[in-house]
Amino acid sequence: MPRRAIDDGVALVTGAGRGLGRVIAQRLAADGWAVAVNDLRDGPAEETAAAIRAAGGRAEAFAADVTDEAAVAGLAVAVETRLGPVAVSVANASGPQPSIRLADLDWADVLGHLEFFVKSPLLLAKAFVPQMRRAGYGRLIHLGSDLFDRGSPGWSGYMAAKGALLGLTRGWATELGRDEITVNLIAPGWIPVERHGDVSAAAEDWLERQDLARWGTPADIAGTVSFLASTDAGFITGQRVTVNGGFHYL
Repeated sequence: MPRRAIDDGVALVTGAGRGLGRVIAQRLAADGWAVAVNDLRDGPAEETAAAIRAAGGRAEAFAADVTDEAAVAGLAVAVETRLGPVAVSVANASGPQPSIRLADLDWADVLGHLEFFVKSPLLLAKAFVPQMRRAGYGRLIHLGSDLFDRGSPGWSGYMAAKGALLGLTRGWATELGRDEITVNLIAPGWIPVERHGDVSAAAEDWLERQDLARWGTPADIAGTVSFLASTDAGFITGQRVTVNGGFHYL
């Protein structure tokens, strides 16, 4: 039976109500995907979906807590019913990211990161891989961080969860390859978005450590997602793609 090309169908983006997720959703819509815009709240998700539709794309908003098993199961049914089976799942959602040093770090703090960066991708994979298998192709795309490589005091819980996400990525790639499902992780550098506020004070010190003397933008990450979602990336799986402007760790 002929297999439909990967460059059409439905793409899910979690945490797409603002910031990086919104730009990723808009880029995938511009590429021709019907986009399932997920966020914890209806309002931000609908704002993104409305912006996509206003630009001529196809999108629907889906409010759901992607760290909750029942909510993700319901999300899978709702997306397939309203848009069709998901071919691309982009695990972008995250929670609070406070800086907490070892002396004050509790298991609950680490668990909070694991909920978003390990549990949520697991729930998404279990919910949407069956849809991809029925179609005969698919893409799981995870958002990691280059902080796992360079390290930073106060960020050990976050780094541990992002490292675990890389392990999931590589393990699932070996399991899903025969199903024509690729699994990859994008590791952004520091990409300032709304929640970072004014970053001008940090610019000189940060940018002198990058090969490219500008801040990374959400569009830089969205472009990488776009590539990994496409047929052009059909022979790439189990990989971490670092997008950080050539930042020097030392």
